[in-house]
Amino acid sequence: MKPEILQIPVAGTDNFSYLVVCPETGKALGVDPGMSPEGMLALLRSRELTLEILANTHGHQDHIAGNAEVLQATGAKLAACPLDVRNAEILLSEGSRLLIGSVIVEVLHTPGHTPGSVVYNPTGALITGDTLFVTRCGRADFPGSDPSALYHSLLRLAAFPAETRVFPGHDYGPKPHSTIAYEREHNAYLQCPDLESFLRLRMG
Repeated sequence: MKPEILQIPVAGTDNFSYLVVCPETGKALGVDPGMSPEGMLALLRSRELTLEILANTHGHQDHIAGNAEVLQATGAKLAACPLDVRNAEILLSEGSRLLIGSVIVEVLHTPGHTPGSVVYNPTGALITGDTLFVTRCGRADFPGSDPSALYHSLLRLAAFPAETRVFPGHDYGPKPHSTIAYEREHNAYLQCPDLESFLRLRMG
């Protein structure tokens, strides 16, 4: 089942949060409520959606600060990689799957920006957190970051089919979302021919 993906600007920030919706059932997966989860909660109410799982792409506060408010308001379960988020009920790792109605969301472990960064892969799309942005990529100079791991995570995402939609964790690019084809053509970090050139570009 191909889901509906709703991109939600987080008020007062350049973050995006997301709802992945099963059209048949109205059940939803929320991703990264950010520091102001009111937009996500308002959309759940207006669309009469049932949030079953709230998932984090990684553990930075600008993505997870609204977790408690959303969980209390909805009764959803929290899903995250335990390398980044310690209190998740659903522990995610490479190959995990989340089922929302008849929608299957694959989980890719994409370390680099943080040790526990994950990307969510509903059919035809990637919700990339701070691993891949439109024409950019995540920072790799934080404590726990690993620029070499980030390079290999980006290579993995770049290998997805050209038409795969890319939904980033921040509004940093020329448009709010893109495709893998667009990123291959316009993202300098995906065009680096080897690790050394990537390190010069990302860390220089």
